[in-house]
Amino acid sequence: MDTVEELNGTYFYKGLTNLTPQELLFWVFVEEVEKQLGIQDIIGVAAVVLGSNIIDVPGKPSTATPGTSHASLFFRKHISYKFKTRVLPTLTRKSFSLRGIKIMWVNNLGAFVGRAVPVLGWVILANDVSTIGYRTLRNYNTIARPEDKIL
Repeated sequence: MDTVEELNGTYFYKGLTNLTPQELLFWVFVEEVEKQLGIQDIIGVAAVVLGSNIIDVPGKPSTATPGTSHASLFFRKHISYKFKTRVLPTLTRKSFSLRGIKIMWVNNLGAFVGRAVPVLGWVILANDVSTIGYRTLRNYNTIARPEDKIL
């Protein structure tokens, strides 16, 4: 770590001087975000966007989740295998909240894969957020004086 505590009770970090504990935490966070973001994040964001049901589907029943996604259209077209019964669980959303998520069972492998795409994207992004948070606190607490540590 490139840090040295200065005499006036502030911190020095990566060339930045006179940092308060809060500013030090911010700059450790920025460094961890820079380390974490990479190709997997681009894939995660792309999966969330491609899996969003933003394409209007006329004639769809009012009880169905409105719209469809690019991923769903693609995989339904290219993976057309169908099981005899609905054996594949998928997540779909009725609204934009966690309460609005429902499990739907499908027999079309393409529909299953298409609906799994945004779930995979959210898992990748959730992993990034938790990794960044963990590493930020760990590294900050390594640097900070005992009275400035976050427990």
